[in-house]
Amino acid sequence: MSAFSKAEYAARLARVKASMGEAGADVLVLADPASLNYLTGYDGWSFYVHQYVVVIGDREQPLWIGRGMDAPGARLTSWLDEDSLVAYPESHVDSETLHPAALVAGELLRRKLGSARIGVEMDSWYYTAQAHAELVAGLPSARFVNAHRLVGWARIVKSPAEIAMMRGAADIVSEAMKVGIDAVAPGVRECDAVAEIMAAQVHGTAGFWGDYPAALPSVPSGAKSAAPHLTWSGDRYEQDSVAYLELGGCHNRYHAALARTVYLGRPPDHLLKLAAVVEEGLETALEAARAGVTCEEVEAAWRAVITRAGYEKASRIGYSIGLNYPPDWGERTASLREGDRTVLRPDMCFHMILGMWEDDRGFELSETFRVTENGSPEVMTRFPRDLVIKA
Repeated sequence: MSAFSKAEYAARLARVKASMGEAGADVLVLADPASLNYLTGYDGWSFYVHQYVVVIGDREQPLWIGRGMDAPGARLTSWLDEDSLVAYPESHVDSETLHPAALVAGELLRRKLGSARIGVEMDSWYYTAQAHAELVAGLPSARFVNAHRLVGWARIVKSPAEIAMMRGAADIVSEAMKVGIDAVAPGVRECDAVAEIMAAQVHGTAGFWGDYPAALPSVPSGAKSAAPHLTWSGDRYEQDSVAYLELGGCHNRYHAALARTVYLGRPPDHLLKLAAVVEEGLETALEAARAGVTCEEVEAAWRAVITRAGYEKASRIGYSIGLNYPPDWGERTASLREGDRTVLRPDMCFHMILGMWEDDRGFELSETFRVTENGSPEVMTRFPRDLVIKA
């Protein structure tokens, strides 16, 4: 029941092992659920307990190490053989004295890897301080290497099968945006609009079923639109106010994201001007996003447009996107911002998000795109870019 072929997983594993060699790691202990999924296919809402994938340089398959209750899910969703599944007992769940990472240490000792160079995801939300302490205590002769983004960088260039998943996610979020825009109206509660949006996200399309996105809809209205990352409340949309919708579509854990802005009533001239500048900046930055160009060059193309119009934006304008789990659909690797000299390569995918937050209101416009072999990127998401005016 894995989402991809064994050959695809083997190719992913080979890339990760090559990166391990460059990083000086003999063993890789992974805790991020996206890393687990990428290398094994395992997919379950079990990341609220400790779970790991261990990559050993000379072993054909990784080890999945997780809660006994979740082992059947690993059998159903991964490509791993039975001898690659290691289950820990229920006594290790939420225990003050028995930690699953100690069991991981024991497993490495049993396999005579107690003196290995071990890569760990030091800055992963799912690799806790206690887990690291348990590994260090259980493997006193090992040397630990920070390999936090190792799998992330292996994931950044997508395979044709992954691109197909992301196109499906883009179809889903494009449909969800239409549903959301239709739902936003004076007197409607934000939560009721979100209920329709989330239904559309899960329904998906005729060709692609909807998975749960790694982040929730962001739909602030009125004065709240001046701040990013707000979700929703029971507040009602008001006439003569602005609202933006930043949404995700997900299929088989692969994401595409999309943001649009709505004005309920007759928009003020300064908002129309801002919308026009941002749209021009988006088109300019997308045209710059070609293979061989750096991330910072894409951001510079955008910044030239808004600077000429008298605007500033301090935050990045995008990031690599793809396979992920809560709390983020971004891959935490390349960012479209000043100083990021990552070179764009074919089949990298980005969410270009142009958020402009002023003192009393905000404006967002975004697309998810794929870097192509030659020429302009493939914009996967599809929705009109103009400020949506609902008079």
